[in-house]
Formats: sequence, structure tokens, C-alpha cells
Amino acid sequence: MADMKGARFLLVGAFARSLVLFRGPLLESLVASGWEVHAAANALEEDSETLAGLSALEVTPHTLPIERTGMNVAADLKTLRAMVRLFRRIRPQAMLAYTIKPVVWGLIAGWMAGVPRRYALITGLGYAFTGEATGKRGVIRAIARSLYRVALSRSHGIFFQNPDDAALFAELDLLPAGVPVTIVDGSGVDLRHYQPQPLRQQPLRFLLIARLLGDKGIREYAAAAAMIRERHPDVEFHLVGGTDPNPNGISLDELSAWQNDGTIIYHGEQSDVRPFLADCHVYVLPSYREGTPRTVLEAMATGRAIITTDAPGCRETVNPGVNGLLIPPRETEPLVSAMQSFIDNPAQVKTMADAALSLVRDRYAAEKVAARMLSAIDA
Repeated sequence: MADMKGARFLLVGAFARSLVLFRGPLLESLVASGWEVHAAANALEEDSETLAGLSALEVTPHTLPIERTGMNVAADLKTLRAMVRLFRRIRPQAMLAYTIKPVVWGLIAGWMAGVPRRYALITGLGYAFTGEATGKRGVIRAIARSLYRVALSRSHGIFFQNPDDAALFAELDLLPAGVPVTIVDGSGVDLRHYQPQPLRQQPLRFLLIARLLGDKGIREYAAAAAMIRERHPDVEFHLVGGTDPNPNGISLDELSAWQNDGTIIYHGEQSDVRPFLADCHVYVLPSYREGTPRTVLEAMATGRAIITTDAPGCRETVNPGVNGLLIPPRETEPLVSAMQSFIDNPAQVKTMADAALSLVRDRYAAEKVAARMLSAIDA
């Protein structure tokens, strides 16, 4: 790996907390490689925990006005102008942006500011590319495709977290000719932070951690929970995650109904999900599409069996029948059957948990993912 002593690297995200939680090992690797590392996100000055984490990593923080969701031309132009000003002031030799708005506006701003090497990390396709392209979603999808096409044409390398997303971008003619594309195993998981935990005593507990979006399969999870509890009222179904302004968000009325009838035990948004992973037996993510689902990797590192969908990003994390079960997305009955199989065969909770831990150590360790990204950046 090249010695980058004195060269400046800038990482740009939308959600401040993700800089350390999701990109910490990458930042650590960049610093170890000799880069002078900077990181920028929305409202970063308000997140003391993230600021402390960046300081510990010897990363310089910057705040940018980036709205994670929504289409507001004035706000997005404000974001673009702020990025150009910041990039011209920092003068990084290389930059990496992740999630849609930092990728779109970050790459364009980097091009305008003359950043020599510009990289994009596509962590998932989100609302614009999930579900039927009708109505508002169809309009958003068309706009997103146009913006991605412009932005990625200004890139020097593009990272995807699963081959399906890369194939879709190629099919939609969003990948510029001659720009290297690298597939990485998600963001990886920090095995120092997420460590194996012993399985608790019964009752059997299922857990889903996700933002409260329909596309995460939360409605299917609640419906399956209601069906299972009719036969097995002692089985528990836990849900962790915050509300989301996305048009596909779960309403508070829906959530309250699930809580009031005892279907779901809801814990809200949590800054540390490890206690909830430790308390569960089987982790469930019925998502319609992901980049690579980080919560699945965290559950595997905790030593938990997995139920997830045979969908892009999700299917890569499960060897069916070994560390978990794959089900079709958007369907409740197969999810019920998968859950019932763990109730009927409790021994497979432990055997699949052990296999999940082995797989995550072999393939998804964060330092391995960071090393692959740095190798592509230094090439």
C-alpha cells in the first residue's frame, strides 16, 4: 500500500453518526496508511459522541448541510455550494462519498472544486429504486437516475456492496465507460465492537432492527408475528428503529396498533443495539433490497441465526440451511414458516448461530473490507 503521508483524504456522508459507526474501520485504515483524513456530514457539530470518536481516530470533522431525504431544489443547491466551498478550503487529494445525496452532490462538487480523485460508495438503492416505479416513486426514480448518471461520470472509481446493484446500474446505463467498479462485502463489521454473546434462556425471541420503512419488510414481520403468536403466545417479537420521513415510512398509528395488541415489543431508536442482539435468538430482516445489511452482519458477529430475504444484498449474507434461512421478499407465509422452523427445531438456533459467526469472521471483518477499498483507491 502506498505511503500517503501528508496527502489529504475527505469522506462525505449524510448521517453524522454513520461516520464512526459504519466507516470507523475505513477511517482508521486511512489514517494508518498516512493520509491526513477529514470527514464531513450533516449537523456533525451537534453529535458530541461522533466528534469524540473522530477525534480518537485523529480525523478532522466538518459540518455540511445535507438533507438525507426529500427533493428540495433550494436545499440541494445550498448543499452543493457548501460542498464546493469546503472542498476548495480543504483541497483533498482524494474523496469518497456514500449514500445518494453525498454521492450525487459530492462528486459534482468535487469535480467543480478540482479534487483530483473522486470515489463513490453505493451502499444501497433505497426508496428511489425499490418497489414499483409508479406515482411519486417513479418521478423520484427518474430524477435519481439522471443525477447518478451525471455524478458518476465525474468519478474515478465506484464501489458497490453487492453484485446485483452493480448489474442494475450497468443495465440502466449509469456506469461511465472506463471507470473501475469494485464489489466489496458491505461495510464490514467491527469484530472488536460486536462480539459473540451466549444465547439466553427461552422464550424464543425474534428481533428486527431497521428504520421504520415498509421496504424493510416491517409490515410482513408484524403480520408474521401476529400469526405465530396465535399458536405460540410466549414467543416474542422485538423491533428496534426510529421513524423515518420517507414516503414509505410506517405510521405511528400502525406501530401503536402492533404494540397495543402485543404483537410487537418496540424499543424505539437505540444508539447501541448490542444489548438487543444479545437478548434475541434469531435475527430477522425481511427487506426488499439492501446494499449489504449491516444489522445482519452485526447479528452474525453476535452469534445469531438469520432469517432474511432472497433479495439483492440480503441473499449474500446467508448460506441457506447453514447460518440461516432465505425467504421471498414481500411475502408473509414463507416468513411464518421460517420462524416456525426455529420453534419446532430449537437446536438449529445454536448450530446456525455458530455458522453465522464463522462466516462473518471469514468474509465480513471490517478491516478486510477496508483493505480492499484502500487497495482500489491506491491503485
